[in-house]
Amino acid sequence: MKRDLDAVKKVKEGAIFDAALRVIKQRGFHKARMSDIAREAGISYGLVYHYFANKEDLFDVIANRWWADLFGLMAELKDSDAHVHQKLGRVIFYFLDTYHRSPELMNIFITEISRSSTNLTSARLEDFKGFMAETERIITEGQEKGVFRTDFKARYLTYIFLGSLEAFVSTMVLADQKIKGDPQKRRIAESILEVFVNGARNQQRS
Repeated sequence: MKRDLDAVKKVKEGAIFDAALRVIKQRGFHKARMSDIAREAGISYGLVYHYFANKEDLFDVIANRWWADLFGLMAELKDSDAHVHQKLGRVIFYFLDTYHRSPELMNIFITEISRSSTNLTSARLEDFKGFMAETERIITEGQEKGVFRTDFKARYLTYIFLGSLEAFVSTMVLADQKIKGDPQKRRIAESILEVFVNGARNQQRS
């Protein structure tokens, strides 16, 4: 019985989550209403509050889904023996793959989290700092191995890398430009990585 109830709960929460992604993308977080989300999910208004305390609670679940998957990748890369180029390529591919599989989630990350000062709570800011620190760790590894130049601080190279990635993906999101499949994702990832690596490459090893 408990297993059946858990399964029902998971289905309902998933339906509300997916509906929230669509509604928030269409209306924006502050204009989206729980009644809109309930209607989009095809469930009663009151039932939404059985699973989520309020709209902010639901938004935190959306944000946490993004960060959990991303930090899972960063933990995997931390224990990996892959070349730093491959590690950075995986980070780029993650953003592109998320946009391909869940464009609403990527849209919300760009418009409601990354570029919204009103939604950037102290807890969400800590998530950003954590991600940047993990990325800087990869950049530092590249410098220590002589792959990347050391006349720029690792932090600055991190800003350049993440800035170019965020700008590229943001342009695709805001222009509503779709990704067709893995070949296109690989080409885009290779392009971004190539441009960054050429500028960050240790000239003494060229």
